[in-house]
Amino acid sequence: MSAVSQAAAVDTAVAASRRTGGPNRVRQFGAAPSRVTAAIVLVVVGLVFAVPLVALAQFTFRQGIDGGLTFAHYSAIADPVNAAAYQPVFDGLGASLLIAVITVAIVLLVLLPAQIITALRYPRLRRVLEFVCIVPITVPVVVLVVGFIPVYQVVAQVFGSDAWTLAFAIGVISLPFAFRPIAASITAMDMTVLSEAARSLGASWWTVTWRVLLPNLRRGITAACFLTITVVLGEYTLASFLSRTTFQTALVLVQQTDPYVAAIFSLGALVFGFLLLVVIGRIGQRRTGRRPAGQRTADRRQRVTKESA
Repeated sequence: MSAVSQAAAVDTAVAASRRTGGPNRVRQFGAAPSRVTAAIVLVVVGLVFAVPLVALAQFTFRQGIDGGLTFAHYSAIADPVNAAAYQPVFDGLGASLLIAVITVAIVLLVLLPAQIITALRYPRLRRVLEFVCIVPITVPVVVLVVGFIPVYQVVAQVFGSDAWTLAFAIGVISLPFAFRPIAASITAMDMTVLSEAARSLGASWWTVTWRVLLPNLRRGITAACFLTITVVLGEYTLASFLSRTTFQTALVLVQQTDPYVAAIFSLGALVFGFLLLVVIGRIGQRRTGRRPAGQRTADRRQRVTKESA
């Protein structure tokens, strides 16, 4: 391929970068709130989330009904004497983590390729795919369970009745939460232009996907995986109606004998979910001093032009 064609392809990539989040793209919708308004909103929202968590944390240290505080409930978890009583929680946590791994694999191997192929080759089917993925959030889980029961009668005969088989059902429920972050990342970039520019430079489709598309979709993919894990750890209805032991069903079982330990694990699950959301917000941010994508592409165009001369 001639240097002129390569330079033209790089120019196209530069223009696409500017249209898809480059330094020249600045959009604002409405007036920004003042610092006082932002502080008030932040305090109110913080109290709404913090008060229940603080109350739950205080309950885990409570000693009976006398109002005293103690660390005995936390130390009881590590006591070998109580290993048999708390074993269902650890078994359920292990089953939920296995379900999370399988569900994330379904998202990465089924949903993600479907969205990329639809955006590149069949853009008219994007609305159809979005409708199919959003429908589960509009249907109550109890109603979905009624449809899953005859399906899982066949699943139990083929794969057995282990807890990991819930990944097929939870994968359907997590579709809306996994679809939206990836779709937002696809919308934020001109995937067609970037892939055509890379193909014009001689890259194979595997290279285009691995080195061009996936890096630009990194933040959306990470958010989809983390949200899927959060959905799996918080799912109770499916496991309860389908008679599977997961983290949430084990907490209900242990709560009947020791509500403090159940509260400790519930608090840990909430903190874990909060940390995942914080990580989602941090991943993908530009590091200080890093040149914008448009500038890096422009420098590459200049190098190609010099080589052609």
